[in-house]
Amino acid sequence: MPFGQVVIGPPGSGKTTYCRGMQAFLNALGRKTIVVNLDPANENTPYSSAVNIEDLITLQDAMDAYELGPNGGMVYCIEYLEKNLEWLIAKLQPYADDEYYFIIDCPGQVELYTHNESVRTIVRHLEKLNYRLACVHLVDASYCTEAAKFISVLLLSLTTMTMLEMPHVNVLSKIDLLPQLGELDFSLDYYTAVMDLDYLLFHLNERESSARFGELNKVICGLIEDFSLVGFSTLCITDKHSVANLLKEVDKANGYIFGALTAGNEDILLSANTTNLLDEAREAQARYEQ
Repeated sequence: MPFGQVVIGPPGSGKTTYCRGMQAFLNALGRKTIVVNLDPANENTPYSSAVNIEDLITLQDAMDAYELGPNGGMVYCIEYLEKNLEWLIAKLQPYADDEYYFIIDCPGQVELYTHNESVRTIVRHLEKLNYRLACVHLVDASYCTEAAKFISVLLLSLTTMTMLEMPHVNVLSKIDLLPQLGELDFSLDYYTAVMDLDYLLFHLNERESSARFGELNKVICGLIEDFSLVGFSTLCITDKHSVANLLKEVDKANGYIFGALTAGNEDILLSANTTNLLDEAREAQARYEQ
């Protein structure tokens, strides 16, 4: 039963760095891990990918053949992969048979996760083949510094969760850089737990450019709260403590703590059950504000 992570997020959120760091961390733990690159724009990756979409199709080939721009070319490549799923399954199968753990690096174009169904179809097919996957959605922690940006991140995360319909872990990446961006309006745990958005709405309506949209802002915040789905873990990829805490959440999401239990490693389950996201957010803020 193969387990893995589907890593997504907007450009600049740190997906490629995350994949490299998480692979190194998991290998150090003794968990055999490979990275699958499904981003055709990912050239000169810092990790060695066992499976690479560029062996099937490249972004440049799609753009040249159909006179597409970068975004259109990216969508075409993922739709082409969807139509050639047999290629992907054949590439993954030897590693699945050998019980490798998969880190799947996906493109940064958000439209692939908000209204295009190709990624969802690919994931569904893998799940039918008994792959146990969780989505790791990275967003830059700098979005916490402005109310309007954070609301947009909440909407993106919510839309992605409802579109992909799979176990989901939202992550505020580059958390160690927050002190360089100025003081937050609230403590970090407010943003990770997505607490009462009325407080954020007040700051949002203080801005002259958004105040005239007061009613719309109120409705958007209400929509997010009504679903009550979005929350965030934090991550500094160079901090082993931070990576370990996030891994606990991912292992719970994809079921690794249950499916990978064998005699002698029951501590996986015990360790995962001790996770407290609010405490982790407070610890992260204290650690990186020093």
